[in-house]
Amino acid sequence: MTKVDLLITNAQVFNVFLRKFVQTTVSVKDGKFYWIDQNLDGIEAEEVLDLTGKYLIPGLVDAHMHIDSSMTTPAIMGKTIGKYGTTTIIADDHEITNVAGIEGLKNFIDQPAPIDIFFGIPSSVPSTNDQMETTGGKIGVPEVEELLKDPRFICLGEVMNFKGMTAEGPTLIKDIIATCRKNRPTMPLEGHVPAYAGEDLAKVIFAGVTTDHTQQTAALVDEKVRNGMFVEIQLKSMHQEVIDTIIKHQYFEHVALVTDDSMPDVLLTSHLNNLVRKAISMGMKPEDAIYISTYTPARHMGLWDRGAIAPGRIADFVILDNLEKFEISDVYKNGRPFLDDYQESKYDFLPELRHSINASKLAEQDLKLTTDLVENGTVIANIIQLNEVGTFTNHVKKKLQVKNHQVQWQQAGLALIMVQDRYGKNQAHFQLGLVDKAIIGDGAVGATWAHDHHNLMVMGTNIAGMIRIQHQLIEQQGGYIAAKGEKIVANAPLPIGGVVSDQPMDILGEQIKQIRQTMRDLGYKNTNEIMSFSTLSLLVSPNLKISDKGLFDVKSQKKVPLFELSSIKKV
Repeated sequence: MTKVDLLITNAQVFNVFLRKFVQTTVSVKDGKFYWIDQNLDGIEAEEVLDLTGKYLIPGLVDAHMHIDSSMTTPAIMGKTIGKYGTTTIIADDHEITNVAGIEGLKNFIDQPAPIDIFFGIPSSVPSTNDQMETTGGKIGVPEVEELLKDPRFICLGEVMNFKGMTAEGPTLIKDIIATCRKNRPTMPLEGHVPAYAGEDLAKVIFAGVTTDHTQQTAALVDEKVRNGMFVEIQLKSMHQEVIDTIIKHQYFEHVALVTDDSMPDVLLTSHLNNLVRKAISMGMKPEDAIYISTYTPARHMGLWDRGAIAPGRIADFVILDNLEKFEISDVYKNGRPFLDDYQESKYDFLPELRHSINASKLAEQDLKLTTDLVENGTVIANIIQLNEVGTFTNHVKKKLQVKNHQVQWQQAGLALIMVQDRYGKNQAHFQLGLVDKAIIGDGAVGATWAHDHHNLMVMGTNIAGMIRIQHQLIEQQGGYIAAKGEKIVANAPLPIGGVVSDQPMDILGEQIKQIRQTMRDLGYKNTNEIMSFSTLSLLVSPNLKISDKGLFDVKSQKKVPLFELSSIKKV
């Protein structure tokens, strides 16, 4: 007689290898699945779980996400998403690494969590180079070699530097890729490959990148899969034509659903389960949607001990009441009800992470946009223009009036943006730019959560409001703040590295919800207002972005002047 801890009976059990549900009996022993068959003769169980009328699936596996990009800690993230069925994540925490380097990263990831967390080695810290952005940390070959010795790091985090990957001769990112290939030949190399096709895509794959998670179209998914890439589908890529392409060509072996950046207010209600539910509603069979959120991501990441209900696999599983609606009844971790065995403990983050904002306070005079090119007349400005979907921007040019050297940007319906070095490497160093189709009401928004360099960034139409936000961000050591007129009306403090809160998710989520609503009230239009603003500083996401070093064209990495000399017209 074999004794087991748990016997699960009468459930419709998802077999990932057959990609179908089978009514069978499942046994669990020592936190792992033991024997699975219709009749388990000779098995004696301490507990029997009768799941008549219910469905049993493996715990969800999120192969590409960022804990710090959700502005939270590993422990709070685990407690939050575990109840939604996500029991394993692979986190690329390059936000905290940009802020505090490898020591900050190691301190951040050491916090215990109630789910299993594996990590990607941050590959692009900074995402470009010192000439384009200021960061608090750097990752080079020695740091990569150190992290490769830690078994928790199972992939190379998203490689962003297209120019570094495709340039002739040696580059840092090429050296990092070579180091990973030498020490871990089978390690997946995650990529950040936005809108690259044809020879540009071939160059990235040739450089060694195996995976992409960025904003997809049907044509890009098809081209990437046909060229051997594993494609991770996040929510903003879940267009009907993308899902139809995956179904039509049966690309299920080559794709996975991932969350990438989950905002705290979204985490109040869902995580990866929302993408599974959406895929089903868009015409994907439930079996296929579950397959690409459990088995394919685990297999892609080399995690052969999970992602399936089979002997020897970790007994992480989700009980569903309704398959089509993906309604979760309960979640088990290591064969036990989620959080039953979890004991939360106090964890101390490094003092350096608690005091990471070292910037000087500005005055309203500092934000007056002037030019010495002409006293009275017009100039042509290079402007960041937002889109209502996604984080890509457009590079547009507009003729602006100049009076007494002051640029009349308000008359053109634009918003002013300011990015300031927050690391104390140049106390007074900041850059100004202009943004179209952003805030049109009277107010401002600002954050030290500004991808990926996380310098202090404020945008608005009200200069006094912008200054109030800048001062408050310094005083509280980071955060995300919105103002109407001169008054701050929404504030989410982020005191850990200026990018992470240690507040419970229900508190942080409500704070971010208020900021999002304020941005909408001010006329900001985007499918994800929070991420849209914070990626105006992301120098690897097309097309025109800004840092503390100025405006840059993303693909060429060339600096773009705010005003063009050749466009001056005197009056």
